[in-house]
Amino acid sequence: MKEVNIAGQEIRPGEFREININIARLPSHTQIDTPIYVSRAMEDGPVLALMAGMHGDEINGMEVVRRILDRGLHQVKRGAVVCMPIINVYGFLNYSRDVPDGKDVNRSFPGSKSGSLASRVAYHLMHDVIPFIDYGIDFHTGGAMRANYPQVRAVLRDALNVDLANAFSAPFTIDAPFRPNSLRREASRKGKNIIVYEGGESLRFDTQAIEEGVSGTLRLMKHLNMIDWAPEPKEQNRVIWTTSWVRAKHAGLFQPNVQCGQLVHKGEWVGTITDPFGEFKEQVKAHETAYVIGMNNSPVINAGDALMHLGMDNYCKLEQANED
Repeated sequence: MKEVNIAGQEIRPGEFREININIARLPSHTQIDTPIYVSRAMEDGPVLALMAGMHGDEINGMEVVRRILDRGLHQVKRGAVVCMPIINVYGFLNYSRDVPDGKDVNRSFPGSKSGSLASRVAYHLMHDVIPFIDYGIDFHTGGAMRANYPQVRAVLRDALNVDLANAFSAPFTIDAPFRPNSLRREASRKGKNIIVYEGGESLRFDTQAIEEGVSGTLRLMKHLNMIDWAPEPKEQNRVIWTTSWVRAKHAGLFQPNVQCGQLVHKGEWVGTITDPFGEFKEQVKAHETAYVIGMNNSPVINAGDALMHLGMDNYCKLEQANED
């Protein structure tokens, strides 16, 4: 049987182990550890990493991994599952996307053992976990007051990424290039395929996004022959090739009249901007035929603010061509 080592510890067949990676300590001398839960089956199979909390305020991903642990879904029949519910413990404790020095962990890879806090977190992940896995899912949400409809992001020129994304079968699969110094890019340089799952917004539980994350993970496990059953998708998976933002032309109060996941047509009225004093009202219209894959839930907006994220699949491109 192949050897499974995580953070320098061998995981034997049939074993479940909690491993704590010490990152640093606070000025109060409080140690900051990143907990890792590893469950290995008796039979050989792939090693799948489930990683959440890269940004400390993105709690939907943490809840996906927590539910997988709570329901015993990490106990697969073949292979091993590595669960990391909270990568950025600093950010989680401070309700923050970043670490205390203001840096983004997901822009700090491959990291440095003696660098910034964010760089140290990235370093430990790249040296203690990533070299020893086969595949990974990196769970994220939208930013502050921005909700993402359940979606997988991956570089779709890679056939294996396409295979993994199709197996996960989220409502949307988005062709997303690598971000500089991100986990996904640096892992790919080590020959590891990691897809990103996005759902909901930061600091707010989204039941649909959480359950889609759990179900999609099970479908991917089944595809990798780690388990024998997984739930069928509730929605058709649509592959998004291009994305754009509808932006506010004026400052004011924004009220959408469409929902995340909905198909909108070019020129369709998708929301209204008013001012607090009743002096003007402006209709916001879609600039293309596309699906709403993300929404700004903040009612108070400034000129140029992103209001909704639109994504086009091949069907949308065909529909718009016919409309034009």
